[in-house]
Amino acid sequence: MYAAKISRWCALALTCLLAAACAGLPEGVLEPTGKTATGATLLPIMVATTRAPSTTPGVLYGGERGTNIDLTEIVVSIPPDSSRQVGQVQWPKKLPADPAIDFSTVSVTPIKTIDAGQNWLRQHRSTNGRLLIFVHGFNNRYESAVYRFAQIAHDSGASATPVLFTWPSRGSVFAYGYDKESTNYSRTALESLLTAAARDPEIKEVTVLAHSMGTWLTVESLRQMAIRNDGVPSKIQNVILAAPDLDIDVFRVQLADMGPKRPKFTVFVSRDDRALDLSRRISGNVQRLGQIDINSAEYSAALAQEGITLLDLSALQAGDSLNHSKFAESPEVVKLLGDRLIAGQTVTDQQIGVGEKIGAAALSVSNTVGSAAGIAASVPIAIVDPATRRSLGDQGARLGNNLGNAMTGIVPLVPGQPVRRCKTTSTDCLPINAP
Repeated sequence: MYAAKISRWCALALTCLLAAACAGLPEGVLEPTGKTATGATLLPIMVATTRAPSTTPGVLYGGERGTNIDLTEIVVSIPPDSSRQVGQVQWPKKLPADPAIDFSTVSVTPIKTIDAGQNWLRQHRSTNGRLLIFVHGFNNRYESAVYRFAQIAHDSGASATPVLFTWPSRGSVFAYGYDKESTNYSRTALESLLTAAARDPEIKEVTVLAHSMGTWLTVESLRQMAIRNDGVPSKIQNVILAAPDLDIDVFRVQLADMGPKRPKFTVFVSRDDRALDLSRRISGNVQRLGQIDINSAEYSAALAQEGITLLDLSALQAGDSLNHSKFAESPEVVKLLGDRLIAGQTVTDQQIGVGEKIGAAALSVSNTVGSAAGIAASVPIAIVDPATRRSLGDQGARLGNNLGNAMTGIVPLVPGQPVRRCKTTSTDCLPINAP
């Protein structure tokens, strides 16, 4: 009984911390000012949403569910680099915002037809034809998702056209159940957006970046798409799951249902993620994918087999008190996103493999990975990718004790071989032999 009381107290304390972390943001920041500042960056974003419109000026959309997929262009002004810190959203303390020091909204333009949406994509096409779709997580207001994605797109320096998919989150820590159902409500809408992107001849490849509960929405939409079309379209090449609030057992089945025609997955995990602690407690105490221990023997076989790369951010220190948004707030990780992951490149040198800790110095524009001598760099990130399984033995012999616990090994998802539940006539189905 005493242990149960302690567990409830911890969950309550974490809930209060979550609420405090999200409190105090100004309302109405999306009221367009038409102004920017010298040295500021203007970033146009296409926003697709399943939220219901709001009548409150500068809010645009609230947390209730809409009946349509609405499209809007929002141009965000990001203050000069000299006035801000990479990885942070500089929220205005009062309105109207000062574009010299604050994020601010320059213009808001509804996109009312499919043709208008296609025209917008053509006008803002990146030189490489890459599209970056961001799906936010739990407890996010519309404006929070817009500004956070603007920060990520700007700070990463990724060469990609930015598109935000925002679903009906009430922006309250006490609305976890509602938010989870809202992701299910939005599955087909996100699938439609992904399908339209895959069919657009101007778009050459699609990367999806999803955070927290948004990873559930993303993986479910891809699973639904794969079942409907016997695989995910090849243009959707890369999926990055940051702090995924995903039941690891369910994720295994989702992957199996997608079959072999699926994107490459990269997953950011952190054992000290306090938000996922709470999620695990209210979800049957089942391990969340974003919090797995990559040294655990429990996941000893499947990761390399499934071609999934894991990046363990547990040793990173970021400004997020919950350790739930390291992917966006750590300058090193944001740079890694822009330099390599959004572009679909491998994180590690193919000959070196991984199982090393690399730091800020290794995350340079040259896209090189430091040798063992470079592991002393300041901000460690443990990386495990499929190449490690092939070369782990040689790595261990060569680096020995110099790497210590940094030699993390393979991070499988489940023991045994996952399978796809699909038509028996399909030639790419695996036999049903999962445990």
